[in-house]
Amino acid sequence: MTMRTITSFVDGAWRPASGAVVEVKDKFSGDPIALLRPSSDDDVDHAVRAAQRVAAGAAIPLIDRIDILRRVADAIGERAREFADVITDEAGSTIAEARKEVERAIVMLRVTAEEARRIDGEIVPLEGEPGGAGKFAFMLRHPVGIVCAITAFNSPLNTPIHKIAPALAAGNAVIVKPPTQTPICSAMLCDLFAEAGLPAGWLNYIAGTGSTVGEQLLSDERISFYHFTGSTVVGKHIASRIGLRRSSLELGSIAATIICADSDLDLAIKDVARAGYAKAGQVCTSTQLVLVEQEAYDAVRVGLQKAVSKLRYGNPKREDTHVGPLISPAEADRVCGWMEEAVASGAEQLVGGARERSVVAPALFVDVPSEAKLTRQEIFGPVVTLASVATLGQAVQIFNGSPYGLAAGVFTRDVGRAFHAIRCLRAGTIHLNASSSSRLDAMPFGGVKDSGHGKEGPKYAIEEMTERRLAVWHGV
Repeated sequence: MTMRTITSFVDGAWRPASGAVVEVKDKFSGDPIALLRPSSDDDVDHAVRAAQRVAAGAAIPLIDRIDILRRVADAIGERAREFADVITDEAGSTIAEARKEVERAIVMLRVTAEEARRIDGEIVPLEGEPGGAGKFAFMLRHPVGIVCAITAFNSPLNTPIHKIAPALAAGNAVIVKPPTQTPICSAMLCDLFAEAGLPAGWLNYIAGTGSTVGEQLLSDERISFYHFTGSTVVGKHIASRIGLRRSSLELGSIAATIICADSDLDLAIKDVARAGYAKAGQVCTSTQLVLVEQEAYDAVRVGLQKAVSKLRYGNPKREDTHVGPLISPAEADRVCGWMEEAVASGAEQLVGGARERSVVAPALFVDVPSEAKLTRQEIFGPVVTLASVATLGQAVQIFNGSPYGLAAGVFTRDVGRAFHAIRCLRAGTIHLNASSSSRLDAMPFGGVKDSGHGKEGPKYAIEEMTERRLAVWHGV
């Protein structure tokens, strides 16, 4: 990869590089792959002013917005190999995961372009109301204005697109702030949107930490909407800062998969082994907790231990690697510390635990005490805990007892039990005969409780980032 210096992209141009820079490192080798110059207060103010100017002016015609999204999708397809390599370098995703992310990004852009055609209104019947005779009312969707997209490190291409594409499709101006660990894909997207014909000011790029530029963005009253993916702690902070301004917050989780005794155990074991360790477990829907009915517990324990022990880990550029590095050595330290705490408190580690730099071998635990961090907090690492339950009802009770509610998976052949889970599990998404980490990008996606609010997915994100206005025709 050619070393690139990334600055602020404001009003259609990259601002001159000056001041201190931060090295962006390859997450496996630790070698520098780019230089990032954090945005200044002036950069942030210019970005907001540029977005405010275009949002207050003439909108980009919808057909042009659709064409721009399609052209960006085509451009990513033409540079698919380059994007996959960048994802592997800056995020540590395996090359197979990176290729899949590129494919999903292209689909996301194309589906968003199609959904943009269906931004509609609603007729409000008034004739049947007292005093409503002769009146005609309807609601239309309008852009909210300026959308601030604050993204996470684990999907450095697809997550920004989940925010930028629907925001632009809805007619909003956008300011994107990626994490400092993974700023490259978002910068490449700014170039592609400009090349695709997006006028200056509609997409702006701000770089820096949450405690600096992030705080400045939160305090700027000109921004109408905040679209955030990240931790619950940061999400709560955002909510406390923005007041009545709107937001969509996709936050933390302790995602669980429930395996009933009547289910296809081979299918369940295979899917959990995938879902718990993809992207080194650094996905908000990664299965962290597996709850198994007693009759099937021994079989699942043996089968899952065998499956996890076969997962190859290490260099993400190898085609046969299943688990790459964590985002930083500090995160590897934390994950290993949590595992050591669990063992010290009486948990049994069946598989994994080895560590080299940022790579942690995929681990499987049983008998984890309720007070251990592995039980109470989101691990965001390649660690799964296995527990036995007497009934599906007990599993539901355990899941609902968590402060989180993003995603759950349930394996069962019994339709009645499946619908019991649907009715009773308090989660934003419930997957039947699939693990918690099963997603198509067109789906509505979001959580409840401490997992946040709002929905991603093209149709639903467009709805989130528009406001409905009522017009009433009172006659002549």
